[in-house]
Amino acid sequence: MPIRVYKPVTNSRRNASVNLHAEVTKKTPEKSLLRPLHKTGGRNCQGKLTVIQQGGGHKRRYRLIDWRRTKDDAPALVVGVEYDPNRSCHLALLKYEDDSVRYIIAPKNIRVGTKVLSSAKQIDPDVGNCMALRHIPTGLDVHAVELVPGKGAQIVRAAGMSARLTNKEGRFATLVLPSGEIRQVSLDCRATIGSVGNPDHGLVKLGKAGRARWLGRRPRTRGMAMSHHQHPHGGGEGRSKGGQIPSNASNTPSKGGRTRLRGKASDERILRRRFSRRYGQLKV
Repeated sequence: MPIRVYKPVTNSRRNASVNLHAEVTKKTPEKSLLRPLHKTGGRNCQGKLTVIQQGGGHKRRYRLIDWRRTKDDAPALVVGVEYDPNRSCHLALLKYEDDSVRYIIAPKNIRVGTKVLSSAKQIDPDVGNCMALRHIPTGLDVHAVELVPGKGAQIVRAAGMSARLTNKEGRFATLVLPSGEIRQVSLDCRATIGSVGNPDHGLVKLGKAGRARWLGRRPRTRGMAMSHHQHPHGGGEGRSKGGQIPSNASNTPSKGGRTRLRGKASDERILRRRFSRRYGQLKV
């Protein structure tokens, strides 16, 4: 069982669960694909705190991932599935015939010994294969999708996520994203067949504040508990927001408020907005 719940021998164990990472087969990372990862602690270049609730956490090293999948028509063998501390999904280590190695996001049900392929032409739509959306049959689930041809995968990369390719019309393919948003993407953009692995990631309960600190999450102070010059909800006599709509310290709307910038070139390709978290209805 991927998620383990222990006996409540302590207060923290009572509400905690652990992901066993049953898909992981390789314990040590590939040294040639490791890079140092600098921490900011929520500070900018002047040392001023700009992002609250960040800091600390376990030391990590970054894994270089092949987001573009441009090594075309070269079969690669999956030699291991590894844990990545920098993201929710697992990584699959590929080894090519020329002995070069690369990391990709591990698709669901990928096995060691499986051969995957990326190509600019039409190939078999097997799990882990990467090609342009124009060559992928409609109705299949895809992940690691490009928004700009050749830029690399930008969407549908989290654990357990997948997008459904529903239609092809003209120069664009229609995708139903995990958020409920329906958008058009150029047929020249590449995507990987299948869904992302480690679908049980969202079922894990930390159970104690210490595990949150291991992840680099610091305690958060309520806005109403601050003074009026620190937060829009602060100040006043007693518990009062002063008629202020729910917002953060920089007065940006929260709890369902729109924060997306207007005028983006990709906005015209969104056919249906994602579900509203606030009202449970569609945003058009």
